[in-house]
Amino acid sequence: MPENMGIGRPMKNKIKVFRAMYDMTQEDLAQAIGVTRQTILAIEKGKYVPSLDLAFRISQFFKVNIEEVFTYDSETKTVDDR
Repeated sequence: MPENMGIGRPMKNKIKVFRAMYDMTQEDLAQAIGVTRQTILAIEKGKYVPSLDLAFRISQFFKVNIEEVFTYDSETKTVDDR
């Protein structure tokens, strides 16, 4: 099973909140950091866990620490916890 396809999604994010603060669409953010709109959508919905590189690009774009955009929920069950 691919690494990003666990049962629960332990990675949560506030990308939508930051986009709203900057009055940006998913497309605007995607173009600014060099990914597709679908990638931003999937990350926001928790269907895709971004690479560390991509997570840093997103947080650097918003000029905040990575922990302000992404949080790890250790209480969420993953495939390994079954």
